[in-house]
Amino acid sequence: MQHNGTVLLKEGIKPLTFSDRDYKKYFYLAECLSMVDLSLMVKSGVQYSLWGGSVLNLGTEQHRRAYYDDIGAFRLPGCFAMTELKHGSNVAALQTEAVLDVSTDEWVINTPDEGAIKWWIGNAAEDGKAATVFARLKVPSQDSQAGLVDHGVHAFVVPLRDEAGRCLPGVEIHDCGYKVGLNGVDNGAIRFSHVRVPRMNLLDRFATVDKSGRYSSPLTSESRRFAATLGELTGGRVGLTCGSVGVLKGAVTIAIRYSAGRQQFGPPDSAEVSVLDYQSTQLKLMPLLATAYCLHFAKDHLVNLYVDMKRTKDALLVEEVHSLSAGLKAYTTAFTQDALSICREACGGHGYAAINRLGQLRSDHDIFQTFEGDNTVLLQQVTGTLLKGYRARFKGAPLSSTFSYLKQYVASELVWTPYE
Repeated sequence: MQHNGTVLLKEGIKPLTFSDRDYKKYFYLAECLSMVDLSLMVKSGVQYSLWGGSVLNLGTEQHRRAYYDDIGAFRLPGCFAMTELKHGSNVAALQTEAVLDVSTDEWVINTPDEGAIKWWIGNAAEDGKAATVFARLKVPSQDSQAGLVDHGVHAFVVPLRDEAGRCLPGVEIHDCGYKVGLNGVDNGAIRFSHVRVPRMNLLDRFATVDKSGRYSSPLTSESRRFAATLGELTGGRVGLTCGSVGVLKGAVTIAIRYSAGRQQFGPPDSAEVSVLDYQSTQLKLMPLLATAYCLHFAKDHLVNLYVDMKRTKDALLVEEVHSLSAGLKAYTTAFTQDALSICREACGGHGYAAINRLGQLRSDHDIFQTFEGDNTVLLQQVTGTLLKGYRARFKGAPLSSTFSYLKQYVASELVWTPYE
């Protein structure tokens, strides 16, 4: 995977530049890579969207100057160390600690127990030299008797390996082992034992800490800071949606082309009939083809909204993209996973041959329903957003708010379109 990624760079393709300045090209690249090698697509996403994107979107200009060129050229392969053994979707409850040592002006990154080991971290087992580590930011209280003040989960840049590929002191990394799919991705488990990094390694776009340990943020509440931090990572879900649509297109193409060429049965003394001419095969594959078109256009709409959101920083658009990316990622990945099985079955015994890729695609794509947000949790987030909008729509006196809603609904339904 690393070799293939290097070939892309040598061909003049610059994923980090796309991720930073030309979002449509970046997401199109993700879709194309998904048709070729899902492991390569995921490795690329970890390097440029998660590791690179977190540095650029959660850090400030000093971090951009320090890391941009090396991340873009793959001289600094990195990781996105959020998930822990005991905490995946519940990011707010992560246990890894980052405690400020005021005397040395350093953060002390530590894994307090087994449950806090960073787990399933892509690029960690072999390639990663640094990571964006999500940890609880703790500083000494201004009241010397109060101990440490926990300001919640923040992101820190933490070196992992030296130039020779050896783990740095206090960093312990193990391979997570053979997986159901995506075995071209080196998922690893990381434990930190009082690893020290400079105070400036805090990605401080939304919060800063000075030498005395004084914490400050332009956002007034911990919940708003947390939401802003996670909101900057929405691009990962958009990228997964694009990749999943790419897999669906590839699988449907394989199955339909095979079914058009494969002949089976037919009238006596006549040529056998193409499998695709049977209604049972059409009922399997044509709805998949139609839905692939629908999801293609829905994905394009999401990408366009994401581009507008990044350009305008509009708060309402941020909320819309967050909700739409969550819902579309969940629906698309679940549909594609089911479609992969249907496509394999539609190709009969030949579909079971590894060379035809349907089995490998099914195994590699399966985890798309889990990472970047478990689909069940994402759909619950969408439900919460819809209920919030419903409550806002009916805010006020019951009769007047209901009448206002019905008036808007009727007006939208009575749009007259003249005949040509």
